Amino acid sequence: MSDHYERVKIELQQMKEVENEAAADEEQLPPASVSPIPADVSFTARRDLSKSSINGRSRSKSRSKADGRERQVNGKQLPYLTPQKSDYSQGQSRVSDEPNLHIKGTAKLLKGKTAANGHVESCQRQTDGKCEHHGKEAKKRRAVTVDTSKAKTSLEALKMSIRQLKWKEFPMGRRTACDIYWHGVSFHDNENIISGQVNKFPGMIEMLRKINLSRAVRTMQELFPEEYNFYPRSWILPEEYQLFSTQIRLLKDNDSTLKPTFIVKPDSGSQGDGIYLIRDPADLRVISGSPIKQSVVQEYIQKPLLIDKLKFDIRLYVLVRSLEPLEIYIAKEGLSRFCTEPYQEPSQKNLSHVFMHLTNYSLNVHSGNFVHSDSCSTGSKRTFSSVLYRLASKGVDIKKVWSDIIALVIKTVIALEPELKVYYQADIPPGKPGPTCFQILGFDILLMKNLKPVLLEVNANPSMRIEHEQEVSPGVFEYVPSPVDEEVKVGVIRDTLRLMDPTQRKQHVTSSTGGGSPEAAIVVETGSDEKEGLADSLPSLCLKQVFPKYTKQFNYLRVVERIATIFLRFLGVKGTMRLGPTSFRTFIRNCKLSNSSFSMASVDILYIDITRRWAGMLPDSREAGMCLQAFIEAFFYLAARRFKALLLREQVLLLLEVCEGALEGQSHSEKPRPHRSHTNPASSQSSAPTTFSSPALTRRRHRPMQLSAKANTEN
Repeated sequence: MSDHYERVKIELQQMKEVENEAAADEEQLPPASVSPIPADVSFTARRDLSKSSINGRSRSKSRSKADGRERQVNGKQLPYLTPQKSDYSQGQSRVSDEPNLHIKGTAKLLKGKTAANGHVESCQRQTDGKCEHHGKEAKKRRAVTVDTSKAKTSLEALKMSIRQLKWKEFPMGRRTACDIYWHGVSFHDNENIISGQVNKFPGMIEMLRKINLSRAVRTMQELFPEEYNFYPRSWILPEEYQLFSTQIRLLKDNDSTLKPTFIVKPDSGSQGDGIYLIRDPADLRVISGSPIKQSVVQEYIQKPLLIDKLKFDIRLYVLVRSLEPLEIYIAKEGLSRFCTEPYQEPSQKNLSHVFMHLTNYSLNVHSGNFVHSDSCSTGSKRTFSSVLYRLASKGVDIKKVWSDIIALVIKTVIALEPELKVYYQADIPPGKPGPTCFQILGFDILLMKNLKPVLLEVNANPSMRIEHEQEVSPGVFEYVPSPVDEEVKVGVIRDTLRLMDPTQRKQHVTSSTGGGSPEAAIVVETGSDEKEGLADSLPSLCLKQVFPKYTKQFNYLRVVERIATIFLRFLGVKGTMRLGPTSFRTFIRNCKLSNSSFSMASVDILYIDITRRWAGMLPDSREAGMCLQAFIEAFFYLAARRFKALLLREQVLLLLEVCEGALEGQSHSEKPRPHRSHTNPASSQSSAPTTFSSPALTRRRHRPMQLSAKANTEN
């Protein structure tokens, strides 16, 4: 025992000397000398001994007790420093899981842990819990927690991403709150979340169904027909079946040589299920004795861009980081999914050839011609960059292609944003605790022969599987890794998590400047990566911010969002998504839209007429009242009545100025409504109300039928 205490005494004296040297050298050793590591610093990491003698374990135990006393001397807590010379007898080195930094020119070893970025961080412990050299940085390096209990199909890619980030995963959930919740289907996969971040927005699944997406884009096409010509002409069935039949008949009567093709998509279908091509409305598949199923009919694009005589589409991953302010990121890499049968323009003979016309992976994977490849530039599924490289070799302006795709994505999200805010406020009303949301969307885009991008659909839950099913022997299938999927999808998930990292995320301020020239060009920067203060050892971000980066070019399109802001202001009950008759009357009165020629009785008739019709178009809705789309229709009608002989867009903008001016003036004289708006509409001067010329009710008219080669294609 005496030998042991003598050894402890000597070690204590050495520790004091080391502390004094460290204090003297503190000014000469800046905190950054640990990370990144300069040239005069070397690692001397020591591995655990596989076996230890009983004497060795007892000595280690005694020493650990002594260390507890040694770290506090004269009321001070010593930094965790050890002399370079080992105190083990028989030439054994001290057992340690942590690497040491040997500072040349001194006799000191800095004990530390390896951080997520591969650097060594000091673990000098202080009584206040802060590192001597790192202070605030130590707090930022706490492990981010991720609940993956509801992840489902994206689980493997998500696990890989979490391991790369060195975060903590909770696959079975956690009683206490996590930083991030990863859901596989919808926001409501877990109803008990009151904090943190969820990777799904409320209402996103509903908004990206075929019918609702078509309605949202159609509304924007009425206001901005040229800007939204990337979405094919569509009809909603069964409500527009007669309109569809009439327009096609008139078209063929005027030109007998014209033989258009149409594609039918079930409203809630996915993975190509239920999709088929037709040449005439009479070809619609109707089950005897039952009405036509809810679906969308679209023009089919007959002249797509081909590679190796095969039709293909592009799956791009888009991150909506937030709605307020609106933040959009696009993955720099995507997937190109090829058909497995050489393409021919549609005819009555080949309409049923799904492997020729439909690019869905879930369909073509069952073709005998499908090619699984370990290369990213060959096979039936390739990276988008490999396709761009091939196009560039033929002289195609790749920056122009990317610029058009970025514009398509931003415009589509702007079309979806207004109703998403209504869903969001219904699930998480202002003042109620709840999580923030983000979501990865899958944009399916087709390039026409002239390289113009066309939007096919947007997927709320794009597949994130990084393996595919392969037949290893007759009748025996197993899942094998897919290098192409792993290359793209792991990066998208990992960098989405990096952007949502609560310890790193910065507050972004969206520019409030409105307007912007629609002709302004989008600059596609090559090799520019967003700096987010992330770990140096990780790859550069594969997600590129496009909004609010290009706010000036696209902010003028956010007209419907301003209408939605007014709609949200007058919702009477928290959690509701429908406007009642009293609230609609209040809107008319507060915006000063009624007068002698448009009485409140006429207001009630307008409300009843539009609400009843929309109730018939939304049979699954259990909530009574006026939905946002119905309110937009009423707003368009009021604008057309008030400002005649103008384009609809100009009429709507003028009415918005009237309403926003009246509400702004009211907010100065009255207590504002308890409901918080999601946006900051541009304030405008109110104009004097004018007289409505006619009390007759009108409905929004459909644009004239214009069929061309810019027709639609498949999922």
